[in-house]
Amino acid sequence: MKDNNSKISSSAKEKVEEKDLPKGEIFTSTQSVIIDGKTINLAAETGTVQLRDEKDKPIALFGFTHYKKTDSTENRPIVFAFNGGPLSASFWLHFGVLGPKRVEINDPSYTKPAPYKVVNNEFSILDKADLVMIDPIGVGFSKPIGKSKWKDFWGVDQDIRSIGLFIEQFIIRSEKFNAPKYLLGESYGTFRSAGLVKHLQDKGMAMNGVIMVSAVFELHDLMSGPGNDLSYLIHFPSYASTAWYHNKVKDKAENLESFLKDVRSFTENEYATALFKGDQLILNEKEAIAQRLAHFSGLSKSFWLKADLRVTSNEFYQELLREEGLTISRLDSRFTGVNEDLLSQFSLTDPCFDAIIPPYISAFKDYLYNELNVRKDLTYATDAYTRKDFKWDWKHKGNLIMNAQVAISTLPDMTSAMKRNPNLKILILNGYYDLATVFYGVEYSINHMGLDKELKKNIIMKYYEAGHMMYTHIPSMQKLKKDVDAFIDQTLN
Repeated sequence: MKDNNSKISSSAKEKVEEKDLPKGEIFTSTQSVIIDGKTINLAAETGTVQLRDEKDKPIALFGFTHYKKTDSTENRPIVFAFNGGPLSASFWLHFGVLGPKRVEINDPSYTKPAPYKVVNNEFSILDKADLVMIDPIGVGFSKPIGKSKWKDFWGVDQDIRSIGLFIEQFIIRSEKFNAPKYLLGESYGTFRSAGLVKHLQDKGMAMNGVIMVSAVFELHDLMSGPGNDLSYLIHFPSYASTAWYHNKVKDKAENLESFLKDVRSFTENEYATALFKGDQLILNEKEAIAQRLAHFSGLSKSFWLKADLRVTSNEFYQELLREEGLTISRLDSRFTGVNEDLLSQFSLTDPCFDAIIPPYISAFKDYLYNELNVRKDLTYATDAYTRKDFKWDWKHKGNLIMNAQVAISTLPDMTSAMKRNPNLKILILNGYYDLATVFYGVEYSINHMGLDKELKKNIIMKYYEAGHMMYTHIPSMQKLKKDVDAFIDQTLN
């Protein structure tokens, strides 16, 4: 009897504790956007809701911004969008290309300090769909509550689970179960989407489409290290496109895409064979490959030989324009900055990041607090890297064999989701000058999914002459708008 009373007392205490937990707070406003000359009026809500686990136990406050067309009676499509990081807030996509307003950037150079110019975003997707900008737990206003800890959300599978819970609970709240649904992620957000689309599908929620901005599905392929020659191969076409842009290719083709056809052919048929041979590559073969690498990349033959034909991306950023006293950006290699140490083997900074982060953060926070009406005593965290003890758990249940981590990949998840839902379509947007998530790595991954020809047609690849955040480049943003609009239309027909 004593034990039963103890259990009842414990259960009652938990209910009281849960009752005292914060419920979240939502701030409302009215917004509008003009697209193709038409004004779209929007009801906006931003803030947090209480996130519950699978047993309806409160575990977090989950932050978001939701834009809904006010004068629509139709069951509009809805897009759930997030950035990468793995823990970056969604302000990049929100104020760069998706939301009703955007900040103007002096692409591809440095933007002058405030005041920044915020304009109507004619490239927004809000004429096509309602939009939910998601801030995972650790960024924005999202944080654990109750007995939950940061580590419960900081990892590949933990992140997929919590965002999946939020999307399901948001759809219940907004009565959107029968609406067309899309995921849109950038960078690590595409890695997340590849796992999340299967996770949601397994729970009975099939997506109409997934839009991936600057994609990566196999993170280990991006990591240069002993025995991983694949990383050098998949980076090389991006080195070549960068050299082409900065006029470091002699007698270069006028058209970038035709130039890259030759680069792809060389990479697959010559460079890959040379690296595969290792120290069995004889000297005259090695010198011939080094000469070809020099021709396409703008780096000297001697540099390639000293590097044993294996130049890391950090070394490339620093070396290409060293003689001009410049370093190039990992995020967008069109951007250049002052080389702070001409003797350094590795770059010390990222010029694109340096150039765009002040206007993005400052302009977005001004909008957040003064137009979206968020309380000014709430702190919006733009990333989680300054949080104490931030550490990401890279284990993924699909990557473990005999409890050993054999990969960092969500490609098998996306492959399985596509095979089990042949109506699922994927749109992948690639920047030629993106050295963070390189386009040739995406091509390699897709070519190794084992899809039949008909199913592979459901993956649509688009390319832009810009970088990781191709929407800083106006011509690319115009193209992105057309590509995304066409994709949504295609998935609805």
